[in-house]
Amino acid sequence: MHVQALTVAGVFLLGAMSPGPDFVVVLRSVLTGGRGAGMAAAAGIATGLLGWAVVTSVGVAGLLAASAVAFTVVKLLGAAYLVFLGVQALVSARRGDHRALDTGTATSRRGAFAAGALTNLLNPKVAVFFLALWPQFLPAHATLLDVAVMTGAAAGAALVWFLVVANVATALRRFLVAVTVRRALDAVMGTVLVAIGVRIALSD
Repeated sequence: MHVQALTVAGVFLLGAMSPGPDFVVVLRSVLTGGRGAGMAAAAGIATGLLGWAVVTSVGVAGLLAASAVAFTVVKLLGAAYLVFLGVQALVSARRGDHRALDTGTATSRRGAFAAGALTNLLNPKVAVFFLALWPQFLPAHATLLDVAVMTGAAAGAALVWFLVVANVATALRRFLVAVTVRRALDAVMGTVLVAIGVRIALSD
C-alpha cells in the first residue's frame, strides 16, 4: 500500500504540474489576494480532488460518466465557470484597474478557495481521470483506510505543488504586480481560461 500511495502521489504530482486551469487560478489568486489567497486556492484544488476521489470510491463518478445527461450538465457548468473566470481576468486587463497586492483578506481567501475547488469539482475530465486510475491502484477489497491513504496521497501531492506555485509567485510579486505586467498576465490568463472553457464545452 505504501508503494501504491507513492505511485499515486507521483502520478497526481505530474498531473498537477502540467499546465491547466488550476495553475492559472493559483497564479491569479496570488495577484489579486496575495500569498494567503494563493495558498487558499491550492487548498481548494486539493479539496476538489478529495471530492472526486470520494465519489469515485463510492461509485458516484461512475454513474455520472454513464449518464450522458448528467455528464453534459457538469461539463457545461464547468466550462461556463472557467469562461466566467476568464472574462473577469480579461475585463481586469482591459480596465487596468488593478489594486495593490493586499495581505490576503478573509474574503479573498474564501473566493480563492472556492475558485480552486469549483475548477476541479465542475470538471468532468477529473472524474474520468479518477475512473481510469483509481481501479489500478486500489485493492479489489479496499478498506476505508486504503481509500483514505490513496485519497490523501493524490490530494496531498497536488496541494504541495500548488503551495510551491503560490509561494514562488508571491516571491516574484514585485515584478508581477507592475501595472503593465499585471495587465499582460490578466490578458493571457483570461484568454487561456476562456479557451479551456470553450474546449471543454465542445468536447465529446
